[in-house]
Amino acid sequence: MDLMIQLNTEQGSAHLYEQIYDYIKQEIKGGKLPRGEKLPSTRTLAQNLQISRTTVDLAYGQLVSEGYLESRPGSGYYVGNVRELYGFDELKKPSHGSRPVKEKYEVDFSTAAVDMEQFPFSTWRKINRSLLSQDNSSLFSLGDPQGDFSLRETIAGYLHSSRGAHILPEQLIVGAGNEYLLLLLEKILGNRRHIALESPTYQKAFLCFESCGFRISTISMDRQGMRVGELQQSGAQIAYVMPSHQYPTGIVMPIGRRQELLAWANQEPDRYIIEDDHDSEFRYKGKPVPCLQSIDSEEKVIYIGTFSKAIAPAIRISFLALPDPLLKIYQQQYRFFSSTVPRMDQSTLRQFMVEGHFERHLNRMRKCYRAKHDFLMQQLKPFRRQFVVGGENAGTFLTLTARDGRTQEELVKAAAERKIRVYPMDAREKDSHTVLIRYGGLSLEEIEKGIAALKEAFGILK
Repeated sequence: MDLMIQLNTEQGSAHLYEQIYDYIKQEIKGGKLPRGEKLPSTRTLAQNLQISRTTVDLAYGQLVSEGYLESRPGSGYYVGNVRELYGFDELKKPSHGSRPVKEKYEVDFSTAAVDMEQFPFSTWRKINRSLLSQDNSSLFSLGDPQGDFSLRETIAGYLHSSRGAHILPEQLIVGAGNEYLLLLLEKILGNRRHIALESPTYQKAFLCFESCGFRISTISMDRQGMRVGELQQSGAQIAYVMPSHQYPTGIVMPIGRRQELLAWANQEPDRYIIEDDHDSEFRYKGKPVPCLQSIDSEEKVIYIGTFSKAIAPAIRISFLALPDPLLKIYQQQYRFFSSTVPRMDQSTLRQFMVEGHFERHLNRMRKCYRAKHDFLMQQLKPFRRQFVVGGENAGTFLTLTARDGRTQEELVKAAAERKIRVYPMDAREKDSHTVLIRYGGLSLEEIEKGIAALKEAFGILK
């Protein structure tokens, strides 16, 4: 089949790979590309659009990592079962040629939403306008492939003061989202590596590694996190973990288990740990937990983080810190990849941080999320006889595990019948009894309404 993509090459337009990504994504969401439809090969599409094949690879890779496409070795790319993978709203069947209509929920405990009412729009806009008024044409150039040094310097300082990390600006790479950085990391590591992931884990990361061709082992967890003995037996060379607040279980890995992981990595020269520090800013009990990278003395930890949770999802600015051996590989072989974050956005974020707005915003968000967390925990007290509540005291999500054996599918369905949306912990694990509820983007009134409906949906005894 052919894809009729009209690319805009004018200055200031979105990157070409983003335009391809957006076009295919909207075609799939609109039902114009049905499940199982085969797409043109990357070579064919690149020739048709008269662009680099690498650009198409990036777009397809992003779509695969998000589940919109499936990569079948030796066959090509196919439209995936998006609703099944990510629990998107079921679309009603169109009648008489009408467009699909999404099912409406009265309360959506979305696993992606943040509280945007707290965002200082006026401050961000003021910084942006100030930068534009300086007539600095360099802001519209490509800039350093790793990201502007001044921003990397600011991020490194922030990570040291807030997370105890020992990271130099030279080690950092700034990119548009974690998925892009994981795709870049695949180039640096090589896709023949054997990687171990926690079970359950962040599904986008799993799909991203799978699409890159990594051999994947899933390692079970106990109350302290990934089981190192099982990791040792797997034969994996890389371990992907979220020690500060594991998603989706909410486990915080204690220092002893972290040291065990580092000892495992130190046994072989080609072993590494990818530390995904996705929402470490939000902790409501006790002192902040230092990152795993802060106790790494042998350059074994690859550190990845994002501003999407702390500021806004649309910021799309993430960062990757490479140990020296991998940094050398990147600098020798992959610095030709241009930065995927516009310099204007980089400069705005840097100014937002150095002027103290970011710290003040974080303090407001911690206070806001703490109030929602405490209110939700109070609302969930009647659930504790029939459910185990997990993941509390950090982040912006909780877990509910049924004591009576009801599956996550049954719980999601029961909630949907009351127009409430909760999310399965692990879409790949049919026997899971746990659902996720995220409260970051909800008001206290919405939380109260949603929990009241869940009481009826789950048969909570008074």
